[in-house]
Amino acid sequence: MQLNQLDKAAAAAHTYFQANPEHVEMGQNLEQYKTLEGVEEKHFIDREARPHQRAFSAGVKLYDKGDYEGAASLFEEALTEYYKADVECRALCEGPQQFQEQNHVLYRYSLYELISDHYTQVLHCKHECVRDLATRPGRLSPMENYLPLHYDYLQFAYFQVNNLEEALSCALTYLLFHEGAEFMIENVEHFSESLGHDGQPRQEVVQYLQRHKQELELLQIGTENLGIPYTEGNYWSSLGGREDANRIPSGTDGWMEYVPISEKKDTSVTVVQELREGGPLLYDSVRVTLNSVNLNGTQRVVFDDVISEDECSELKHLAHTTTISGDGYRGKMSPHTPNERFEGTTVLKTLQYGYEGRVPLRSARLFYDISEKARQIVESYFMLNSTLHFSYTHLVCRTAITGQQDHRIDLSHPIHADNCLLDPEANECWKEPPAYTYRDYSALLYLNGDFEGGEFIFTEMDAKTITASVKPQCGRMVGFSSGGENPHGVRAVTRGQRCAVALWFTLDPLYRELERLQADEVIQALENQHLWTQINPKDEL
Repeated sequence: MQLNQLDKAAAAAHTYFQANPEHVEMGQNLEQYKTLEGVEEKHFIDREARPHQRAFSAGVKLYDKGDYEGAASLFEEALTEYYKADVECRALCEGPQQFQEQNHVLYRYSLYELISDHYTQVLHCKHECVRDLATRPGRLSPMENYLPLHYDYLQFAYFQVNNLEEALSCALTYLLFHEGAEFMIENVEHFSESLGHDGQPRQEVVQYLQRHKQELELLQIGTENLGIPYTEGNYWSSLGGREDANRIPSGTDGWMEYVPISEKKDTSVTVVQELREGGPLLYDSVRVTLNSVNLNGTQRVVFDDVISEDECSELKHLAHTTTISGDGYRGKMSPHTPNERFEGTTVLKTLQYGYEGRVPLRSARLFYDISEKARQIVESYFMLNSTLHFSYTHLVCRTAITGQQDHRIDLSHPIHADNCLLDPEANECWKEPPAYTYRDYSALLYLNGDFEGGEFIFTEMDAKTITASVKPQCGRMVGFSSGGENPHGVRAVTRGQRCAVALWFTLDPLYRELERLQADEVIQALENQHLWTQINPKDEL
C-alpha cells in the first residue's frame, strides 16, 4: 500500500481475509481498497488458493450469474486439477513417517509389526487426502460434500445448455457418492427418458471410489491388528455443503422442496412450510411481529411486548449504574468500531451490586427474571425437543462517540454468525475455533429506540445482501438460530445510546454459563430466606 502497488495490496489483504474471515480490521481494509481508483475486482485474488479450489469457486460464481456453459468448463477444470492434486497428495505420503503418538513402537514391536505400522500410517495419510483437498488454506475443516458437489453442479449446468448426455453421466456419478439421493434419481430418470437410453457414470470416479473403499477395508484390518482404533471421516456423507441456493443447483434451500428437472417449467420453486417455529408464546402479552417468512430467512423471529416500558426503564437505569467499559469484550472499550463505546455487565455482577446495596436488589432480580423469560419464549417458539441452556447473558449499551460520526461507512457490529466463522468469499461458515461452536440459538431484547441508526440486520452469506432489517424499540426481541444460516450485524449508532440484553443459548448442558449457575444459587438462597423486600445482604449471604 505504501509503495502504491494497490493490486498487490488488494491481493494480500484478500488472501489474509480468506484465512481469517473474523478479522474486523482486514475486512474494513478490503472495503476501503474496493473504493480506491485503480483497484479492480480482478485484483482481489487468493494467493494461497489451490488450482482446483480456485477453478471451483470461479465456476460457482459463473453458475450464480446464469453462465452455465462457462461454469461447466470451470467445473471440469476443477475436477482435472483435483485429481492431479490427489496424485501429488498421495505421493507426499510416501517415505519416512514419524508419529509422536506411536513412538513406543520403536522399542516394543518386532520388525514385521514396525513395517506394518509404517505402511498403515502411509495408507491413512493417502486416505485422508480427500480431507486435505477439500480444506481451504488457513481453515481446519473441509468443505462439506466437496467432490460430489462438482457433479451436482455439472449435471444441472449441462442440462441448462441441453447437453443431456453429460448431464446424465454427471447425475449418475453423483449417485456413486449418494446412492439414495431421491432428487438425483428423479433427474437420472428424466435424462434417460429424454435421451431414450441409459448412461454410465464417469469411470475415473468409479475407480476413485473403488480404491477409497479398498483403502478403508485395509485400514480397518491394519489398525485392528495393531490395537489402534480407526474411524473414517467420510467427508461426503451429507447431501450438501451449505443448504442454500448457491450450493444446491436446483435453486432450492433446506426449507424448499427439491423440484426434479422433469417437472421444471421455470426456475421458481414452491416453499414447503415446514419451519420449526410457531410454538406457544407462553405469555399473553407477547406477540409475534415478524416470522421467518417475513424476515426472508429461516429460524428467525421478532417478538414485541416481551417487557413493559417500566421494565425497560428499570433495566436501562441498572445498565447505567453497573455496566463497565469493555466488559464482555476482553476489556476493549471499542471492540467493533472506534466510533462507539461499549459497556456491559452480567446477571451475577448486578446481583453482587445489589448485595452491596449499590443498586436495588429488585432491579438485579428483574434482569435475572427477564433473561429467563426470554429463554423460555425462544425455547417454546422454536419447538425445541430439549432444554435450552444459557451460554452467555449480557446487558450491553453501545454509545455513539461525539465528533466521530461524520462520513461513517462502518458498522456498529460487523456481519458475522454466532457459532461459526463467516467466510463470504467461500460462501461457507466454518464451525471451528475461535467461534463459539456450541451456541445454538441467540436473542436480543431491546430496551430503547431513542437513538439514531443501530438497526439489526440479517444478510445473505455474502455479508452484503441485506435480507431483513429490524428497528430496536423497548420490549422488542429478535430470536434466531446461531449458525451460518443467519449472518447478522448492527448498523452504526450515529447518535445516542442503544441498550439491549444479549442472550446466547446452547442445547449442550456441558456449555452452560458458569456465572448463570452461580446466579441461580444466589437467587435460591435469597428465596429460601424470603428476604427480597427487606434484606441486609452481608448478614444473609
